[in-house]
Amino acid sequence: MLSKIKSLGLMGIDGYVVLVETDISNGLPSFDMVGLGDTAVKESKERVRAAIKNAGFKFHINRITVNLAPADKKKEGSAFDLPIALGILAATGQLKVDDIIENSVFLGELSLDGGIKPVRGILPMTISAKENAIENIFLPVENADEAAVVSGINIYPAKSIKDVVNHLNGIERIEKYIADKENIFKYNISYDVDFSDVKGQQAVKRALEVAASGGHNCLMVGGPGCGKTMIARRLPTILPSMTFEEALEVTKIHSIAGVLPEKTPLITQRPFRAPHYTISTASLIGGGRIPKPGEISLAHYGVLFLDELPEFNKNVLEALRQPLEDGVVTISRVNATLTYPARSTLICAANPCKCGNFLEPAKECTCTPKQIQQYFGKISGPLLDRIDLHIEVSSISYKELDSKEESEKSQDIRKRVNRTRKIQQERYKGLNIYSNAELSHSMIKKYCKLDDKCKSILENAFEKLGLSARAHGKILKVARTIADMEESQYIKANHLLEAIQYRSLDRK
Repeated sequence: MLSKIKSLGLMGIDGYVVLVETDISNGLPSFDMVGLGDTAVKESKERVRAAIKNAGFKFHINRITVNLAPADKKKEGSAFDLPIALGILAATGQLKVDDIIENSVFLGELSLDGGIKPVRGILPMTISAKENAIENIFLPVENADEAAVVSGINIYPAKSIKDVVNHLNGIERIEKYIADKENIFKYNISYDVDFSDVKGQQAVKRALEVAASGGHNCLMVGGPGCGKTMIARRLPTILPSMTFEEALEVTKIHSIAGVLPEKTPLITQRPFRAPHYTISTASLIGGGRIPKPGEISLAHYGVLFLDELPEFNKNVLEALRQPLEDGVVTISRVNATLTYPARSTLICAANPCKCGNFLEPAKECTCTPKQIQQYFGKISGPLLDRIDLHIEVSSISYKELDSKEESEKSQDIRKRVNRTRKIQQERYKGLNIYSNAELSHSMIKKYCKLDDKCKSILENAFEKLGLSARAHGKILKVARTIADMEESQYIKANHLLEAIQYRSLDRK
C-alpha cells in the first residue's frame, strides 16, 4: 500500500515542500530510504521503528520503501522522522487519510518512546508552508512560538506521535495554538550597556554615530585599554529599530543555524557578533560539511565586530571581501548553491603596532618602523578599501576618567540616527538600498555632487595628504551621511573636511 505525507525541507534560508512517499509491499523484510537524505535522515529508520512500537502501534515486518521527493534536493536533519512514521502508519491502515492530511505538513524529530523533539529552521519552513497554501502544520511543542510568528496558518503543537495520530483519527483533538502576535513583535530597547558608560572619547563617539547613521563599516586603531571594544559593543544601542520584515529575516537565519535563543520566537534587537580571531573561514563566512550560516550572516542587519584585526588569519579576512561588497554569501556544493544574506555593519579594532604604544604620546613604542609596517600589513588594501571610516583612538586622561559630567545616552543618539536613516530611506525609495554606505559608483555621481569649493578641497586633500584613489568614493559617501545628519540637501565644505579626516590609513 502507498501513502503520501507532506513535510518541509530547507535550502539556504528558504523552505520547500517535501513529499514523503511510503510504499509497503510483500517481500523480504527491509527498510530503504531514497531521495538524497543525509546521515540524520538515513538514521531515522531506527528512531521511527522504535517510536512506532513504543507508542503502542504495530510495526509491520514487510518491505518498506520511503522516498523523499523531490529527489534532486539534499534533505538534511531529523525533522522528517514524524512524517516518515505517519507515512508508515497510513500505509498500514493505522492512520486515517483524509482532507486534513492533504492540507497539512508534519515536522519533528522522534525520540525512541514516541515523543516529538524540537527541530531547527521552523520559521522559514512555516513561511514556505503558507506560501504553498498549506492550511495546517503539526510540529513540536517547543517550536510553536516560533511558528506563530507567521499569520494565516493553523499551528498544532504535539508532544508525541500518539497525540498526532489520535487527532487525525478523530479520537482526541490537539488544541490549535494561538499566540499574541503584538507581544511577539515588541521592540525591546533595554540594553545592559549604554554610550553614557563611556567617559571622554567624544571624537570616537561622533565617528560611531556617523557609522550608524550611514551604515558605514569602520576600523578603530588604538592602544590596549583605550576603549575600542567598549565603544564597539555599544554601537547596537544607537542603531535604528528593526522593522518586522528585518526581524523576520534575522530570525530565519538564527533558526536555521540552530542558535535561536530559547523563548525568543522573534529576534527584535539588532544582532551583535564578536568572533574570536582564531575563527575559521567556514565559521565566519558560512559553509561546512552540512552548510550553515556563518558569523557574518548571523550579524545580518546588525554588527559584526572583529577585535584584534591583524591577528585574524589572512585567508579568513580575504574571504570577507565578497560578502562585504555584495551583502550576500554564496556557498557552492555539488548538489546546490546556497545563498545567505550578509548585510551587516563591520566594526574592526586593531592595535597600531605589536606593542600597542605607537599612538600613545605618554608611552614609548618599542617597535621598529619595519615591524609596524609588517604588523599592519596583514590587513590587505582591498579589505581596507571596503572600510569607510578609519578612527584613531587614544587613551583618556585621569581627569576625563574621573569626570562627574554625564555623557549623552544611547537613546538620545538613536533618535538622531533614526532621523538620518529616514532621510536616506526617502531618497533611495525603490532602489533596493537603505543607506549611503550601499551607494554604487553611478549613484555617488548622482547623490554626492560637489560645488567648486568642495571640489577644490578634495583635490588639495589628495595632493597634500597623499590620499589614495580608493578613498574618493568613501569620502563622498561619508560626507553625504554627515550632510544628512545636519539635514542639509547639499554636501558642504565642513561635511567634506570631516569625511576626509576619517581616511587616515589611505595616506601614501
